[in-house]
Amino acid sequence: MTRLIKYLRPYAWWILAILVLLFGQAMADLSLPTYMSNIVNVGIQQNGIQNAVPKAMRPGKFDRLALFMNDADRTEVAAAYSLVDASAIPPDEYARLVKKYPLLATSPLYLLQEVNEGQTDRLNRIFMVTMPVVAGIEQNGAAGLAAFGLAVPEGIDPFEFVAHLPPEQLAALQSLISERSSGVASSLLKQYSIAYLSAEYKAIGVNLGHLRMAYMWHVGLIMLGLALAGALASVTVGLISARIAAGLGRDLRRRQFERVESFSAAEFDRFSTASLITRSTNDITQIQMLTVMLFRFVFYAPILGVGAVIKVLSLDRPMLWIIAAAVSVIVALIGVLFFVAVPRFRTMQRLTDRLNLVTREFISGLMVIRAFNTQQAAEKKFDAANVELTNVSLFVNRVMVFMFPMMMLIMNGTMLLIIWVGAHQVDQSAMQVGDMMAAMQYTMQIIFAFIMISMIFIMLPRASVSAARVTEVIDTDPSIKDPPQPAKFREELKGVIEFRDVSFRYPGAEEDVLKHVSFTAKAGQTTAFIGSTGSGKSTLIKLILRFYDVTEGMVLVDGVDVRDVTQHDLRDKIGYVPQQPVLFSGTIESNIKYGNPEASRAEVERFADIAQATEFITTSEKDYATTVAQGGANLSGGQKQRLSIARALAKKPEIFIFDESFSALDFKTDVALRRALKQETGQATVLIVTQRVGPIMGADQIVVLEDGCVAGVGTHSQLMKDCEVYREIVLSQLSKEELIA
Repeated sequence: MTRLIKYLRPYAWWILAILVLLFGQAMADLSLPTYMSNIVNVGIQQNGIQNAVPKAMRPGKFDRLALFMNDADRTEVAAAYSLVDASAIPPDEYARLVKKYPLLATSPLYLLQEVNEGQTDRLNRIFMVTMPVVAGIEQNGAAGLAAFGLAVPEGIDPFEFVAHLPPEQLAALQSLISERSSGVASSLLKQYSIAYLSAEYKAIGVNLGHLRMAYMWHVGLIMLGLALAGALASVTVGLISARIAAGLGRDLRRRQFERVESFSAAEFDRFSTASLITRSTNDITQIQMLTVMLFRFVFYAPILGVGAVIKVLSLDRPMLWIIAAAVSVIVALIGVLFFVAVPRFRTMQRLTDRLNLVTREFISGLMVIRAFNTQQAAEKKFDAANVELTNVSLFVNRVMVFMFPMMMLIMNGTMLLIIWVGAHQVDQSAMQVGDMMAAMQYTMQIIFAFIMISMIFIMLPRASVSAARVTEVIDTDPSIKDPPQPAKFREELKGVIEFRDVSFRYPGAEEDVLKHVSFTAKAGQTTAFIGSTGSGKSTLIKLILRFYDVTEGMVLVDGVDVRDVTQHDLRDKIGYVPQQPVLFSGTIESNIKYGNPEASRAEVERFADIAQATEFITTSEKDYATTVAQGGANLSGGQKQRLSIARALAKKPEIFIFDESFSALDFKTDVALRRALKQETGQATVLIVTQRVGPIMGADQIVVLEDGCVAGVGTHSQLMKDCEVYREIVLSQLSKEELIA
């Protein structure tokens, strides 16, 4: 997969945008459990009171709290509050405050002035120390002070007793209170303080229900905003990821197609057609799917997981061992599945290639299969490939089916363990219910992050195999390349083809197919090649077109080695009609104009007439607009050959190559076609590959091949006298009467 990173460079800014959006989404998702905890802890349990800093307090209570503060704390608290009554504020402001604090109508109150966040934190710490002490004394009387080693005489108010303590003893009491409070969990001190403050607000007449609902609406709207922001970020990330994946797939298909276009026959021998199709479709689809998952989950999961761990640590460290145990089990499970699944994914891609190959072979040869009544044998061969792929796919799917229930079991078991541990901590007042619920949510986020990563680990092996297969094609260096400094063809030798001591061996073969072949084909002449099957005729033609490069010797066109010119310039000179005619989906006209898109309708009709194709074209209702199926499947062999010849004529090349291009024609059409071709190709070089003697007896030059060697070169009459191989071929095909005629 790392080899594909360079293809993502055009999308670098989009990827950066995804990272920013994912970070924002993670922050939103990580904030929601905290706000949910606040709704439970603050909104429900604490009546919407967020801290121990009173907004209003009766003077008597204020003075009691001040008794247990040291001088510095008392000074800071005094600076933050002001005593308010009807005479101290304007009437309209007084009316507003009375509505909020009804007791103010009959009694002055200490009201909190505007303070910043830092002051609020300091005041909260001060009141969290003193409020539990005052609450204990108010509830237990003298026994409340006995806990600090002070014995209050009977009938004396404990607070009056503390107020009259000597300064040294009072300072010692304040120091002892501070020391003991430091050993109590802050959550427990906060609960006691807010309970005390709630009672005070109730005495003042504050509407606690309104306070609670106001807080819950405030937090609820924040949660709604975060949820909407997270959803928007998620949708945007999904959209951008899909566009990047689609763009990557498009780029890979284009690059692969462009590279395949540059392949020589040697590369096509290495990669089968079925494999190239699979690599362009199925393999790239696997890469696209992984790309979407990669940006959507792999980038998101670590941010979410690490953030959730940090959040859990801020709530309660004892929960960490539960998460560590769950993550360890998940990682072990993923490791086992990864080890088991990876080899099967490689096998799946290989078997997909094989199934495509078998399917393509059967569809292409369906008529032959029916003609020989071998449908059952074909079905058995297809079933063997299909069943093998199915079995491997089922195995992988069973692994996947096993994985997800196990993940859910681990997650649910972890939730139960958190509830069990959390319930004990809540019972011991070491944790609030909302914090336990938040811990559960964060743990689910951590496990969900690992589940997301596990999904990627399952997809990654198959996508990695696909990526390797795609990059193998893209990175394959064609064996046929254009020279760095191409030469130009010599105009004075226009159309001349020369083989100069040429030998050729197919890649990986042990013997040469062509051995020391030499001849010259001149412009305006017809050169024919004849020989038994496997003598090297078609291979010789491929060397002219530079589908392969010679092993030894030189092939010259217009006096220049074909390796010294560009492939485009070389093939631009040649009109090629292959042994197996290939047509493209479209119309008859588009196929004829394939070699020359600028050809006029009159020229198309003339070339079709020369190729003896007019008769079957005009019998169709659509004429030249008649649809041609892929590969010319709706045409006969002879019709395809004639259209291929018309296509070559439309190119108006200097060199014509006909490789067994008349084999499907009847005798009458063959004679008429050759006569018309002779007139059209008068000044061009014509090369004809054939196994039939009759059509080439009038050729200017005949090259006889046997076992890759030139057995003779000359006219028909010369070869009949001097070449035993040619004479045997002629006598095997023609009678003495036909020869005399």
